[in-house]
Amino acid sequence: MNFYRLLNQMINYIEKNLENEISYSKLAQILGVNEYTMKSIFGLICDVSIAEYIRKRRLSNAGFDLCQTDEKIMDIAIKYQYENATSFSRAFEKFHGIKPSQVKKKAQNLKIFTKIIFDENIEKNNDIEYSIIEKNEIILYGKGKKTNKENISKDVPEFWKRMNEIYKNNTIKFGMIVYENRYESEKYEYWVLYSEPIQGLEEYKIPKSKWIKFIIHSQEAKEIQKVSHQFYGRILPSLKYNLRQIPELEYYHDHITEFWIPIED
Repeated sequence: MNFYRLLNQMINYIEKNLENEISYSKLAQILGVNEYTMKSIFGLICDVSIAEYIRKRRLSNAGFDLCQTDEKIMDIAIKYQYENATSFSRAFEKFHGIKPSQVKKKAQNLKIFTKIIFDENIEKNNDIEYSIIEKNEIILYGKGKKTNKENISKDVPEFWKRMNEIYKNNTIKFGMIVYENRYESEKYEYWVLYSEPIQGLEEYKIPKSKWIKFIIHSQEAKEIQKVSHQFYGRILPSLKYNLRQIPELEYYHDHITEFWIPIED
């Protein structure tokens, strides 16, 4: 079945249940993957986490309800799954920029976060070839740099260049992004990793795993991000593999990058 049609079915389920508890397991079931994979794919395709999407849709609808109905703030808070009026008011003001009690006077300031609709006619990019590999535990040595979603495209090449200068007698073999809480937090760490132990660097163990491997004919950060997003958004969904909760790896050699995505057996 067309994967983007399944995504639209998932969105429709969310829309029907904005006033109810939304089951992540049900969303994953609609896509035919596990919850972690569902969150991963949605976050990469939409550039917003599933939790953030649901939160913004509820707050958008709550603004309309406060403006167009006589419902009480507490009733609307409960309606959209907030435990109390205080937490609702705090979230509402952060999203809309005004307090719920100000809506009647300042309705023109309300924000709208629209429902996502996926184009079911998107053609899949079939130019990316992949293979399945299996690796025993890998022990690597390196250092990480804290970054975030906003700065990662700038921080990664700068950090890579600096590490290459400091440890110029050694060759960087792998790059890795470690997430604090993937698709729920914008805090990351990017790691540069070497195959051999080097004084001052930390040991990092990658557990035995199966991996989807595809090749990017570049070692430039922007090109790696571009192709990896294409793979996640257009190729991975049709493969129906469940992802493991360990970091992806970028393996650098011979002027190319092998991108490894960990999958469950």
